[in-house]
Amino acid sequence: MSPAHDARPLVCITGASSGIGQALARRFHAAGWRLALMARRVEAIEAWCQAEGWATGDWAAFAADVRQEASVLAAGQACLAQLGLPDVVIANAGISVGVDTAIAADLAVFRATLETNLLGVAASFQPFLGPMRARGSGRLVGVASVAAIRGLPGHGAYCASKAGVVAYLESLRGECRGQGVQVVTLVPGYVATPLTARNPYGMPFLISAEAFAEQAFRAIARGDSYRVIPRPMGVVAKLLRLLPNPLFDRLLAGRGRKPRQAD
Repeated sequence: MSPAHDARPLVCITGASSGIGQALARRFHAAGWRLALMARRVEAIEAWCQAEGWATGDWAAFAADVRQEASVLAAGQACLAQLGLPDVVIANAGISVGVDTAIAADLAVFRATLETNLLGVAASFQPFLGPMRARGSGRLVGVASVAAIRGLPGHGAYCASKAGVVAYLESLRGECRGQGVQVVTLVPGYVATPLTARNPYGMPFLISAEAFAEQAFRAIARGDSYRVIPRPMGVVAKLLRLLPNPLFDRLLAGRGRKPRQAD
């Protein structure tokens, strides 16, 4: 049986070379799914899958830089040709770097963050949305962040990009209504990954990447339109929305800032 005609469901995951992407790949594989794994470091994906002892028919790796539109679109087309149309596409690739608007060099970091975290989501979905609509089924999953709820000092690029992801996915969900394509917004709190390892501040309700993947897998299976993980962080997120600006600002006074790229 060719991979494109394998009866097992197929999930495509971007940013699959580490952290949340890797944990999601492991969870879907354990559930019997085939994996289309995308990242800039395709060799890292291949080495990891081989170390996991997975059969070659269980996974395929595709080189894709979500900042480069042509790169991620080509990877999507290669996935379609080699494996068929995924049942689930998870746009997970992202970066998190502190910025200071007073420093001219940080404007390039701001641009890179938006291109990766926001435009990269749309580019990751683009090759699959039309075919999913034609088929009448599929799930597009975007990974946002609780940083989308309120702006955090020194974290403007990341917060702006993730707020954009939430708004974009909400728009896309409306566009796909009645077409059989579901849009799922995952909103992680603090997850122990290389992305958060350098954070110089407390991270309440910190969970492992594996714990996040388990809850995310269930949310995707249910077709949740919006899910904060873990649930206690969802309560915090709702409270943050309600705080008056002066109180919110006082709470964050003196809070450590995300390190800049040059730090």
